[in-house]
Amino acid sequence: MKRTQADKVHPQMPIAEHPTLGQDVDFVALPLTDLNDIELYPYNVGAEHPKIMVNPTDIVSVVGFPFGIRSGGALAVWATGHIATEHDVDHDGKPVFLIDCRARQGQSGSAVIAHRTGGMVTLEDGSSTIFNGPVTRFLGIYSGRINSESDLGIVWKANTIGELIDSISA
Repeated sequence: MKRTQADKVHPQMPIAEHPTLGQDVDFVALPLTDLNDIELYPYNVGAEHPKIMVNPTDIVSVVGFPFGIRSGGALAVWATGHIATEHDVDHDGKPVFLIDCRARQGQSGSAVIAHRTGGMVTLEDGSSTIFNGPVTRFLGIYSGRINSESDLGIVWKANTIGELIDSISA
């Protein structure tokens, strides 16, 4: 396994790589260790999450900490953008899609979500349903812009993240 900057900061911390893609992906899994007085709000990357339909031009949010900015002491900032490529088609031969969003430094590793406030929502199978409150679909993890001159960002797909999580929890 290639050693990373995280290894230098926490050399004892085990870092899990994707089971089949290994170092070809730009994300890892780190164990959560000190959870005292911490309340988790996990995104579900499995089949149980609402399958909100997403297509190019649909609104998505990158939920993270641009330039280390936090709101209210510890809350993330929501950068809003749009899906720029077909979500279901791998871009550049990798399990990624592109978004057009003004995400910035500090947001790599941030969740990319489709968030709807409720009401009538179209689902992936073409049907529609009414939600009484907010509904969120985890789409993947933001990995940075395609280059410094562009607002096009790379998102590793949720199912690829799920494969990594499944490999370490098995």
